[in-house]
This record gives sequence, C-alpha cells and structure tokens, in this order.
Amino acid sequence: MAYPLSLFVNGQTRQLTVAADTPLLYVLRNDLQLNGPKFGCGLGECGACTVHLDGIATRACITPVSAAQGRQVTTLEGLGTLDALHPVQQAFIDEQAAQCGYCTNGMVMTSAALLTRNPTPSDDEIRRELAYNLCRCGAHVQILAAVRRAAGRSDQRGNGDQETPA
Repeated sequence: MAYPLSLFVNGQTRQLTVAADTPLLYVLRNDLQLNGPKFGCGLGECGACTVHLDGIATRACITPVSAAQGRQVTTLEGLGTLDALHPVQQAFIDEQAAQCGYCTNGMVMTSAALLTRNPTPSDDEIRRELAYNLCRCGAHVQILAAVRRAAGRSDQRGNGDQETPA
C-alpha cells in the first residue's frame, strides 16, 4: 500500500506517495529521475547503487525507501556540481578511472564516504573499503590512484604498498 513520504534528497525535500518497502533505488531512479545510482545485482553485492544516507555509504537496491525518511540522502548528482565537482569526482576524471562507467557511481560514493571518515587512508584501507564494489573492466589501478589523488596523495603510495589492483 502506498503512503505519503517525505525524503530529503540532495538538499531538497521531495514529497512522494510510494509503498514503504519500495527499494530506495527505484524511487531515486524512477520517481526522482536521479540516474547516478545504477541497478546492478539487486542484492547489495556489487555497489553500483550506492548512495549516502546521513553520510554513510548505503546500498539503495536493498534499502527500503521508508528507511530513508527523516534522513539525508545524497546521490552522485548531489555530491558536487558541474561548476564545483567533489574532489573524488574530479580525481576520477583526472585519473581516467572509468572504462564502461557502470561501477563509477559506487566507487565514487564509497570513496567519498571513506574520505569523510578518514581523509588520509592507506592503500590497504582504500582497498578494503572498495572490496565490495565490483568493476569488471579492470580500472582498479586508476580507481586506487583517483582515491589517492582525492586524499591529496596523488604522487605517493600508502604504507609502502605495492601497486596492485584494489
């Protein structure tokens, strides 16, 4: 059964009438036309649907929309603007850290949440954070370089780590 719901998405309050158990991803994409988060696996395993709920990286495909009520939802579209990209967005561009681009939303959103919690993560910390964001194209080396760049370490390696895929 659908009921009125108020969501705070990318700095704006949005009024909707939806079923409480509708996946947040469906509401964001279908009702609000926010296409940054992607449908990948539908099981919360691949990370393509990642958004921030109160700053925490969250899988929108398995999160019911009712869980987002009263919380701040941020999608890729709300992370930065065309005139002022978020540092992670800019770093992904600078490092050419995308091939097909399907995983990019999850990689960027997860990395941004990590850098909010830990502005200077080691390579091992970056790898652990991104371990459950799947990329089939093999852009892992560029993705790791982009997160390093966003953390202000574009010319350094963390903790003596060797350059290996994330």
